[in-house]
Amino acid sequence: MRIKLLIAILLNLSIQTIFAQTSGLGSWNIMNVKYNLDEKWSVFGEAQLRSLKFYSDFHYYEYKGAISYKVQKNVNITLGAGSYQTYKEGGNFVIPKNNDEFRIWPQIVLYQSIGKFKIEQRYRTELRFTSSGYRNRFRYRLGVSYPFGKEINEYKPYQISASNEIFFTNNEPYFERNRFLVAFNYKPTKATTIQIGYLHQFDYKINDESGRDFLQVGYFIELLRKTNQNNSIDTDIKDN
Repeated sequence: MRIKLLIAILLNLSIQTIFAQTSGLGSWNIMNVKYNLDEKWSVFGEAQLRSLKFYSDFHYYEYKGAISYKVQKNVNITLGAGSYQTYKEGGNFVIPKNNDEFRIWPQIVLYQSIGKFKIEQRYRTELRFTSSGYRNRFRYRLGVSYPFGKEINEYKPYQISASNEIFFTNNEPYFERNRFLVAFNYKPTKATTIQIGYLHQFDYKINDESGRDFLQVGYFIELLRKTNQNNSIDTDIKDN
């Protein structure tokens, strides 16, 4: 009962925050397709489109791909790369760009279950080839997720999650950004997930993608090889 009450409170607060700040709310849109090769290996591709106002003043897009390997049940490593394009504020894709970037990013994710809660720690290193030169960046994300609802075909249709991520570099000013996300996921089928969430970030002396508050909407597709249809589905925290 306490858990259900907590979920209801979190959902209510996030919905109130979203609608109370619509005038200053940007959009953060994600399309992700993942393909599981077998129990260990998987690949995915993802595209994102963001705006500083509510589906207006589009200023950023990215597309990327990655390959992942599950070392063991609670450890996953990934190597990804992609293109990240940031435009000036004041309209849709205002040029000249603020940043034209190609990025390579290895990462490791550690999982731990506490009852029905799933704890995630993600460590990512970014090798950034930007229009202003080469840069390093390091990211650490801590998140928790909770699936609920009547089980259907070995999965629960709903999930609520929250995460906080910090961005820092090896050069001044060292700390760059803090990003917080609370999200609600719905799985209409075993292979698809629809996400809606509220994302808030604080930037400190950063010169690429900006923005403070976003409505995040995501659509995630997970495909399995016919020879691996019995594999467990992905219940990880959904975001970039």
